[in-house]
Amino acid sequence: MIRTASSPSPDLRLVRAAGLVEFPVHHMRGGTSTGLVLWERLVPDDPALREELIRHLMGVPLEGHLPGNRQITGLGRGIATSNKVFLAEMEEADGAPRIVSTLAQLAGETAAIDWSVNCGNMSSALQLWALDAGFFDPAKAGPSDIEIRNTNTGVLTTSRMVREEDGRFAVAEIPGVAGAFPGVDLFLRDPVGAKTGRLLPTGSAIEEIDGHAVSCVDVAVPMVIADAAGFGKTAREPVAELAADAAFMEAFRAVWIEAGLRMGLQRHDGSSMTRDEIARSETVPKACIVGPPSGDGNITVRYFTPQTGHPSMAVSGGCCLAAAAMVPGSVANRVAVGVTAARPEFSEHAIGIENPAGALEATVVAREEAGSLVVTSAAYRRSTQILVRGRVPLYRASPALVEALAASF
Repeated sequence: MIRTASSPSPDLRLVRAAGLVEFPVHHMRGGTSTGLVLWERLVPDDPALREELIRHLMGVPLEGHLPGNRQITGLGRGIATSNKVFLAEMEEADGAPRIVSTLAQLAGETAAIDWSVNCGNMSSALQLWALDAGFFDPAKAGPSDIEIRNTNTGVLTTSRMVREEDGRFAVAEIPGVAGAFPGVDLFLRDPVGAKTGRLLPTGSAIEEIDGHAVSCVDVAVPMVIADAAGFGKTAREPVAELAADAAFMEAFRAVWIEAGLRMGLQRHDGSSMTRDEIARSETVPKACIVGPPSGDGNITVRYFTPQTGHPSMAVSGGCCLAAAAMVPGSVANRVAVGVTAARPEFSEHAIGIENPAGALEATVVAREEAGSLVVTSAAYRRSTQILVRGRVPLYRASPALVEALAASF
């Protein structure tokens, strides 16, 4: 069933205590990311006030930049993968419950918030949030599916969790997370062109930028895929080693910035991003170097978000790379081993992506049409958990924010 706005869990209530407004949050892990899930109904409509609220909750600067900020006043954890906030709401679609999600991506040292991308890892927390908050209840053992509509990208995802007879969730183990936790299968529907409207935003499977072979692909996220060998790398180096290599990072950054311009990346309002904006962006384009696998996978990767090296592999980026490995002539296709070519009819193709934490298994549903790849969906398995549910006192909330939140009491 779907609960009405007046009947979610009692945990989703604003309260006043010791003269302060306390805001309800779910602090969660989704895949290899952590962050907050907030019931959007309680968040102010005014963009400036909702951003102020999020900054308080995560402990980023309220304005400008604060070099060395450790986010000790909030729930963020410095790195991009632990600086995510989902605003979530429920709606009906064809008589079934659907989660509406909007991602705010933060960075520890700046007040700027990026609203332009989705996060596949944190998306795996949303079904558990909705169940825990009491918004819907399948009331039976076995698999339950719920659709997720992301407003940042327009992507539709189907989330599936399985409840055992004893009420517990079936568990999964994934690279980058020690132990088994509630498992989530996420199916991205029609993921092609999430930000640019095209599988190959530049119109070509391969580009040459500053002497480097590069492919620009947009499946779930726009991503720049470069041949590691062109930088004298193998894509098996520790992420910290790559980040500490100033010459490599300078050359790689120049490539992804130019590639971002060629992809025609846009701001949230639809206007074109400038070179400087792409250079400073924490979210687009994603970037990676790839090489042949060293184990049982099909391809090896080191992934950047783009400013920060990823400790494993983002699932949205993994879906993009898996699809890219099937694009004839792309950088990923050239270095991958054992990838089966698409056939004229739709079929599933499993791609193993070796990364620092292990191997991400992605599935691409695609077919070949006139020499081009047609992708209808991509799937990946994650795990999720609730770290804590509770309320965060807003010690420094502005009078305007307090007044806006008062309407929700």
